[in-house]
Amino acid sequence: MSLLETWVRTPTAAALGWTLVHSLWEGALVALALAGALCILRSGRARYAAGCFAMLALLACFGITFQHVLLQQRIQSAAPLRAIPAAPPDLGDGSSVARFQAGFNAVDYLPWLAPFWIAGVVFFQLRGVASCLAARRLRATGVCASTVFWQTRLDRLAVQLRLSTPVTLLESCLAEVPVVIGYMRPAILMPVGLLAGLPAGQVESILLHELAHIRRHDYLVNLLQIFVEGLVFYHPAVWWISGVIRAERENCCDDRVVAAQGDAVAYAAALLALEQNRGAVREAVLAATGGSLVKRVRRLLVQPEGPRATLAPVVSAAILTITAAAALAAWQSSPPSRPPAPLLAQERKQGPEPVPQTTPYRQWLNEDVAYIITDAERAAFKSLRSDVECERFIEQFWLRRDPTPGTPQNEFKEEHYRRIAYANEHFAANLPGWKTDRGRIYITYGPPDEKDSHPKDAVPYEQWRYRYIEGIGTDIVVEFVDPGKSGEYRMSADPSVASGATAKAGATVQRLGNGATLISIPLTAYGDHRVNVAARVLTIAWRIVETYEDSIQGPASVYTKIVALPAGTYRLEVVVNDIAAGKRASDDIVFEVK
Repeated sequence: MSLLETWVRTPTAAALGWTLVHSLWEGALVALALAGALCILRSGRARYAAGCFAMLALLACFGITFQHVLLQQRIQSAAPLRAIPAAPPDLGDGSSVARFQAGFNAVDYLPWLAPFWIAGVVFFQLRGVASCLAARRLRATGVCASTVFWQTRLDRLAVQLRLSTPVTLLESCLAEVPVVIGYMRPAILMPVGLLAGLPAGQVESILLHELAHIRRHDYLVNLLQIFVEGLVFYHPAVWWISGVIRAERENCCDDRVVAAQGDAVAYAAALLALEQNRGAVREAVLAATGGSLVKRVRRLLVQPEGPRATLAPVVSAAILTITAAAALAAWQSSPPSRPPAPLLAQERKQGPEPVPQTTPYRQWLNEDVAYIITDAERAAFKSLRSDVECERFIEQFWLRRDPTPGTPQNEFKEEHYRRIAYANEHFAANLPGWKTDRGRIYITYGPPDEKDSHPKDAVPYEQWRYRYIEGIGTDIVVEFVDPGKSGEYRMSADPSVASGATAKAGATVQRLGNGATLISIPLTAYGDHRVNVAARVLTIAWRIVETYEDSIQGPASVYTKIVALPAGTYRLEVVVNDIAAGKRASDDIVFEVK
């Protein structure tokens, strides 16, 4: 498995996927709210403020939603009940797994939205950086200082607007229209010949407009606006809101000019004169010709007709809201995830089976406590028939393991779910972290006393050393290998095998033809005891082909299983557990199918 596939299975990727889905309806509501505000507000400053607030609301909704969903994902991975999706009944023949694989669950693919979103964010942010660099080059290339006369006039206009920041006036042979560049050391770039080619009154109007941008800190706000556009680039609402902000920003500066000069007609004439020099303006600069010139001139010369909010954002927002609602409905009715594959270890218990309790209690039995519940407790739990009995059993289950009875805290329970959460966070690969070999060992025995990791070797491997494991021995080493470099480490040295406590199961493999393979395990040595047989067939590259687990009531002579396999080399891992006698036997066989 690639690094990308491994990361997509983390809670962070899942949280990002859900955040992107939720941001659709959140952005739609923000766009609807802004459209309503624009229908009421008349002042350019108020409309500009409403647009900026809507942009900040989009950013805040995205961040808050991500934090909330990420916390839910982490809690879900370690919740004591109802947090882990239910597993279907296992009929022992793999049919339930086949049905799960055949189904399509869109929710499972949501985390894959995250890498595409990240790629889009990187593209748009790099585009913004390129725009800023182009603006800096525009200021440094092909420019010369203006005459003392116009620099003095500019300083006087700055005092008129009560602007304390010194502003440099430059003439540029590259700029086609007047633009403002910079925030800490702002400069106004005028096209060469414009200062001499327009009447002095019109030039002052244009300079006042650019100074108004500086007085209002529009350059900095514009950079922040570009950042938000790159973050929520996929949403039509952000581009519409951004357009509103840019249009109302120009209107606010126009109002400043008219308020300072008192002659809207002269200023409108200056704008029309500039239109002859209008060209493409970079995003990172602010120009006097920004926005729709026709609308700006009409706004200056005639009484405003009143805000006319287009129906496009409203329709767009309604469509997005309906889409998000459908997605949420699908989420609520989505099918459960794949059932856990059997894992081989001393603590392996009987696999998921139909129990009379409702789904949440099957989840608790087969997933939450699969590695720590005893066979007697499992049998007792399956005999229960009411939810009240199940709740009481679960409460007593944790109380029996509480190291400090009588206190509000149950340290054992908290540690157990902390281990599950840690396994899901750090060991997820083809399977959720708690189902992997490393996750199972970590949940069962806790963190190792020593850890020797070699992820960059030709065959990555880890060795976990435990100074003492109760019932197994001292100085136990558990080894995990990743021959396929997929990120899914397989246990190659079982703790019980390392202590010499496991005998050979005596399993044999026989080819029957047409790809059918017969697996046989003798059971005569177990008498009338009930035994659990857990096995899995893997490719030579450690990819799981089939897993199964059965419980057989003795006396029985032999256990058989027919597996259909295509041509190739395979590995068979078998564990036979005699529950009553506390004995285990295992085999690890490599065989070939022709």
